[in-house]
Amino acid sequence: MLLIKNGHVKPIATEDIIGGSVLIGDNGKILEVGKDISAPDGCEIIDAEGRLVTPGCIDAHCHIGLDNEIIGKVGWDYNESADPITPHMRAIDSIYPQDEAFADAISGGVTTACTGPGSANVVGGTFVIIKLAGERIDNMIVKNPAAMKCAFGENPKRVYGDSKKSPVTRMGTAAILRELLFKAKKYYDDKKEGKNPSFDMKLEAMIPVFEGEIPLKAHAHRADDILTSIRIAKEFGLSLTLDHCTDGEVIAEELAKEGYPAFVGPTFGNKSKIELANKSFTTPGVLTKAGVNVSIITDAPVIPLRYLPLCAGLAAHAGLGLDEAWKAITVNPATALGISDRLGTLEAGKDADIVIWTADPLTQIGGEAYIALIDGKIVHSKA
Repeated sequence: MLLIKNGHVKPIATEDIIGGSVLIGDNGKILEVGKDISAPDGCEIIDAEGRLVTPGCIDAHCHIGLDNEIIGKVGWDYNESADPITPHMRAIDSIYPQDEAFADAISGGVTTACTGPGSANVVGGTFVIIKLAGERIDNMIVKNPAAMKCAFGENPKRVYGDSKKSPVTRMGTAAILRELLFKAKKYYDDKKEGKNPSFDMKLEAMIPVFEGEIPLKAHAHRADDILTSIRIAKEFGLSLTLDHCTDGEVIAEELAKEGYPAFVGPTFGNKSKIELANKSFTTPGVLTKAGVNVSIITDAPVIPLRYLPLCAGLAAHAGLGLDEAWKAITVNPATALGISDRLGTLEAGKDADIVIWTADPLTQIGGEAYIALIDGKIVHSKA
């Protein structure tokens, strides 16, 4: 057992506890969160010495492990850009846990990420949710598959239009996606009715989408692309997350009516293409005030994953507020990703993924993980 004591504990789900403690069981789960918790016999103790103690941060959309650091094109394993429809691609088959980005992310207080294919294809394949410490991806999985990537806007048009292949227009992107969904729905219905259609690996990969087990994960920046993703998801009765959602501030009230979660980012950096014209750190605050469930994302390696808390701090300064900014990198992504039963808050029964900070990373430049734990085990320490 392990007791973290004398911390400024921020459970996220409840009020902060000054001089608080977190008791962790041998199974890597949180046993108790509170004040004046006694250490059981033989319990290891970490004195937080007044430091901030929070759940590990969660990034709901990145490409860590598939787009590797340093090694360039050799490590670009995130876009199978030979076919605009590749739902049978699986992120787990491209992730390289030995990439230095994993240790860097943990040192920045990020312990969990949803990672997967890029946005070259109209449908790119499945994302996976992983813990960021480990040597073998099979042992790091929280949920697999976690989502089916689809992409709207400039990227599929550029990749395939330049080769004189469809999609060339936004109409083409929507038509290609609809065609796949019509075929996949018939394949799914036929299987349910015992008609035993000929095996099709692409259509087979879409079954979890129609079963409601995973959402479409829609890369969409511009307002029209966001609303097209919603239109298509509603046509087929599918779950959906709005990833990037750069123009979300422009259509905040419309998005609030629809009720889909928004994963906002990457917001730090230049406006590298036309559909990023409205990129702003004010967007998370505007969407949250409208009633949208907002998570902040890095799209790593666009922004290195370790800077997720910095992005949350900038959004807080731009109108989101500190409490909501913390939620946007903890409980909100956990809820939107369907893993809030395990992660996102410090509560009894949840995974002991915990960060003790050198300083509050949302308010102080240079705040980073002093000690980070995943499943109750120390995976990073500056002590």
